[in-house]
Amino acid sequence: MEKALIVIDYTYDFVADDGALSCGEPGQSIEDNIVRLTKNFIDEKEYVVFAVDVHEKEDPYHPEAKLFPPHNIRDTRGRTIYGKLQEVYKLNNTNSNVLHMDKTRYSAFAGTRLDLKLRERGITELHLIGVCTDICVLHTAVEAYNLGYKLVVHKNAVASFNQTGHEWALEHFENVLGATVK
Repeated sequence: MEKALIVIDYTYDFVADDGALSCGEPGQSIEDNIVRLTKNFIDEKEYVVFAVDVHEKEDPYHPEAKLFPPHNIRDTRGRTIYGKLQEVYKLNNTNSNVLHMDKTRYSAFAGTRLDLKLRERGITELHLIGVCTDICVLHTAVEAYNLGYKLVVHKNAVASFNQTGHEWALEHFENVLGATVK
């Protein structure tokens, strides 16, 4: 195993029409691609990480509290994995190659054990999917680049509520981080 799939923030709050900070249709339109890629990685016995944003209710100290409405609050529906991907997770959550990991910042690496979990498995290549392309996917990609990982971003499995930011991030992945965008 040399590669891993990082599924970033594909949750109810970020994707559902009534989610607290939803990218709406762009996020919903990538659901089948996210499900397919996740199943493929699981079937190939590759490592799959569900990196899921978590916030505490009424936390005025979190830096996002001044930027965004409350979202992905611990123990709420908003944190559940969205749509058909939830069933894929439920069927595989006891698989040793599947990790559900809380994150409290944009990057899936910030303050988490992600780098340690990847390195102990000899993983050198990360495939990134999820939302939002220009926020959490971008920050995860930048940190992965700085840690020396090879990057692949699946453009049909990332989305944002900001189309301009989405397109800018896709270019940035390729032209600045040397990622393969496919």
